[in-house]
Parts: sequence; C-alpha cells; structure tokens
Amino acid sequence: MSEQRIGIIMHGVTGRMGMNQHLIRSILAIRDQGGLELTDGSRLVPDPIIVGRNGAKVEALAKAHGLDRWTTDLDAALANPDDTLFFDAASTQLRPGLLRRAIDAGKHVYCEKPVSEGLDDAISIARYAVEKGVKNGIVHDKLDLPGLLKLKRLRDSGFFGRILSVKGEFGYWVFEGDWMPAQRPSWNYRAADGGGIISDMLCHWRYVLDNVVAPVKSVSCLGATHIPSRWDEADEEYKADADDAAYATFLLEGDVVAHINSSWCTRVRRDDLVTFQIDGTHGSAVAGLHSCRSQHRVNTPKPVWNPDEPQTLDFYEGWEEVPDNTNYDNGFKVQWEAFLRHVAEDGPWNYTLLEGAKGVQLAEAGYQSWKERRWIDLEDLSI
Repeated sequence: MSEQRIGIIMHGVTGRMGMNQHLIRSILAIRDQGGLELTDGSRLVPDPIIVGRNGAKVEALAKAHGLDRWTTDLDAALANPDDTLFFDAASTQLRPGLLRRAIDAGKHVYCEKPVSEGLDDAISIARYAVEKGVKNGIVHDKLDLPGLLKLKRLRDSGFFGRILSVKGEFGYWVFEGDWMPAQRPSWNYRAADGGGIISDMLCHWRYVLDNVVAPVKSVSCLGATHIPSRWDEADEEYKADADDAAYATFLLEGDVVAHINSSWCTRVRRDDLVTFQIDGTHGSAVAGLHSCRSQHRVNTPKPVWNPDEPQTLDFYEGWEEVPDNTNYDNGFKVQWEAFLRHVAEDGPWNYTLLEGAKGVQLAEAGYQSWKERRWIDLEDLSI
C-alpha cells in the first residue's frame, strides 16, 4: 500500500489544548495508526514540525514524542515547500496575521477558534484565503462529540417534533490562584490580552446551535466580571477585568428560543461540565459531552404543583439512554482527518474560515448587546 507524506507546520502547540488535543491525540494518533486511508487506497501520513517562540519548550515537547522536527523560526518553516499545511493554536490576537503569512507562503490553513478578535478581521482573512485559492478551516470540535452527535441524530430523525427551546449550562469553578492554583491561564481574565468568556464560548455556541438545532438569528447577552482579582502563573495578584460569566438568550430560525449560561464562577451539580437540553412537542433530550438521555411524550410524567407536600416523583426516571450504535473517535481527531482529506483529495469540508467568522460575529454581537442592553440581530455573512 503506497504512502503519501503531508508536512504540517504546527504553531502554538506547547499549550494544553494544542499539545493534547491537536498534536498528541490527533496528528500523532493519525500517524501512529499508519496514516489516513484515502479513497484510492493510499495512506496519508502526517509529518509535523513544531514551531514556537520558546525554544526550550518546543524542543522538550518534540523530544517527548520522538519528533526531530522543531524550530523557533516560523519564516523558515513557512519557506519550506515540503510542508504544505499550517496550523495555529496560539494567541487569538496574533492569529489573523499568522494566517495571512501562511497563506502568502502558499500554505493551506487550519486553526483554533476564534479566528480573530473582531469581525472585520475574520471576514478579511476568510476572503483572503478564498482569493489565494488555499484550503482553509477552523476547529468546530464539539460537533463530533458523542453527546452532540446523538442530539443531532434525534433531531434528524424527527424525534423532537417541533423544537421549542434549548437550555444550555456550561462552566465550572476556576480557582482564583491564591490558595489553590488556577486551572486556566491568567490571560483568560485580562481584557487587554484577549480574555473573556463571551469571546471564547459564544463562538462555540454559534456552531453548536447552527448545526445541531437551527441557525442563530439574534442574541441578547449579559456579561459579568464576578471575580475582580486573580493570581497569575508567577503567584502575583492581578486585576481580572475580562468577563468571566455570560448569560445569553438566542432566537433561532423557526422561533426556537435558546438560553445558555456560561461561567467560570459556578460549581457543578449536573451530569457534565456542559449540558444541552432540547425540548420539543414530541420529546426532549439532554446531552453532555458523551452521554445523551431522551424522554418521549408517552414517557413524560404528569406532575401537579403542590408546595405543601414533599415531591414524590423522581424526575430522573423515565429518561432513556440514547445508545452509542457506533464507535466514536476523538472529536478533534475526526475533524483533523476530514480536513486532511479535504486538502489531499478535495473531500467534503464545511467548517471554513467564513464559518469561524460567524462565531466571531456572535461574540461581537454579545458584547454589543451587553453594552447597549438590547437584542442584536445578526446579518447574513458572505465573502
């Protein structure tokens, strides 16, 4: 069986997300399984080169995983014609410029979200990629998680009947960093460094709602900075001036109402760190990252409001587990494989930089709604 090599410039993968999800669990996992089988029977084998500013970190990461290709010289990496794909998981503030440099070097581009801090930059770089004729994509990782795949399967089967509403809960307690080390980087809580949960999470909620339920048409959002002081990686106290919670309501196509709370200042008492419940005329379902439970109208209990007596109904009963019915791979890896097929043989791919711009649009509208205390309608985006 013949093999094809594809050289991938991986920038910004010394951080937690880039290292674990993209390098180790996706690219190296694809390599270690013998590559990706293409339609002609050949196998596409990724050959990554790790690029970053901190040479010691980059070298240590490369050595830890048996990679002999690493550098701190991005220009040199981009100049190598044998590496045809550029991936970025570093700072959002730098991303549009990095993508433009890669596109100018003739590379196909794939990146983490958000694609930029502002909508104008997001549309500009999406348009530039199309004008230069390079394949382009942005990570929509949650769409390939088992829980959301099951929700979409229920929707596509007509299980819900007419969908009425969506309730989402995301978040957990991120420690301030004084007596207990924080489990998120400090830049997340500094506005000047691109922090903020609205810019981070509303990009996710855009593609989740668009693809699993129905397209988002408008938003009303209230943000908050609940914790004003935190401690950074050097144990120094700093002012946390970025939003650490967002309470957003969305109107979707078909008059579906969705409400999603996002918070780094909440303690979890639910099945997962994120859960989505869809209610419809014929049934409801609630999903986390992996599991999904449904309740059809014939299994729906009939409670009666009586505050004078203890509740005797167990509302967890009557919900049935939606079976896997298939083997689910890592969601990041699934999308990497799809994008690699897109690059190698023009396989189908929907999550372009323009789709990433839609996430930036929703985040920007969320901030505008918070500032102006009003609903914001979303315009159709095109390039």
